[in-house]
Amino acid sequence: MQFVPPDYFRKLSREEMFPDPSRPLEIDLGCGDGSFLVALAEAYPQRDFLGVERLLGRVRKVCRKAERAELTNLRVLRLETAYTVGWLLPDACATRVHFLFPDPWPKKKHHKRRLVTDDFCAAIERILVAGGEFLFKTDHREYFDEALPVLEAAAGLQRLDWAPDAFFYPTTDFEALWRAEGREVYSARFSRSS
Repeated sequence: MQFVPPDYFRKLSREEMFPDPSRPLEIDLGCGDGSFLVALAEAYPQRDFLGVERLLGRVRKVCRKAERAELTNLRVLRLETAYTVGWLLPDACATRVHFLFPDPWPKKKHHKRRLVTDDFCAAIERILVAGGEFLFKTDHREYFDEALPVLEAAAGLQRLDWAPDAFFYPTTDFEALWRAEGREVYSARFSRSS
């Protein structure tokens, strides 16, 4: 279940990630322990799913969960998100990219580590197919307020409505935790224009 690229210093081809490039590919950036990703892969066996996670312990957890569920449509890449999106993933490879509850780096001196930047948005546009979607959730209002104008300014992304019942979307462990604590969750959904 762990995906190790043949070369970390060139763009991958779609076929290197999953053998059938005609199947839709969804990417979960910072997939954590994989609960959300496994639930999606179980619900949509006709799609492929790639989790990106830099922490080895979490990658191993996702792999164990996927193996127990006997999933053949899920792989996990152990790598840093910005590099993966900016340099490794092929152009127009993903139908959906999920970016859920990223570290908000709340201290002012750490804001430069936040991922939603102009370069990140350009990379998301590059890896999404025409009509593909970028889905973002956070419980951190300040981060959401900072990220939203950056996403809305991206020339190739258009904001879409995201009703709670629009489609099956599992609750992440972080979302369940924050909601249990009474915290609000902020979400935004974007589509890549043709």
